[in-house]
Amino acid sequence: MRYAARVGAVLMTGIVSASAQALPDIENGRYSLSPIAEGVIRLDTRTGTVSTCTDKGSGWACYVLPDERAALDTEIGRLQKDNDKLKAELAQRGPAVAGKTDEALPKQDSLKPGKSGSADGERKIEIPLPSERDVDRVMAFVENAWRRLVDMASRIQRDSSGKI
Repeated sequence: MRYAARVGAVLMTGIVSASAQALPDIENGRYSLSPIAEGVIRLDTRTGTVSTCTDKGSGWACYVLPDERAALDTEIGRLQKDNDKLKAELAQRGPAVAGKTDEALPKQDSLKPGKSGSADGERKIEIPLPSERDVDRVMAFVENAWRRLVDMASRIQRDSSGKI
């Protein structure tokens, strides 16, 4: 009995020390966990990375979320460089146009009657009308399609009334 108590005490000491070593860094505040519908969101307070942790059935898995802030910072930096470059180009062009520039210039409409945009005179677009033959062909097609539609409807009505 004494032997079993000693073995139990040694095992308990080993289990307690093993569990103390296996504790994650949560105790020192490295990770902040927040529950969500799919699992848990984990924030690494040292690096700022955010991960979603979900139970996949075989165990928990955490996946780092894409860092949109880094992409935004990169885009802001690129736009600032473009802006500085454009300002430098504008400064190289010289002083601004002298005079009053607040008023809008009059609109010049080249399509007004009496004025022509080309040297040959006014351009006219002529659309030819269909011939009698073209009209007859279209009418024959429409009549044939309508007749086929009516025949099909009457066949469906006969078939459905006979089966009921």
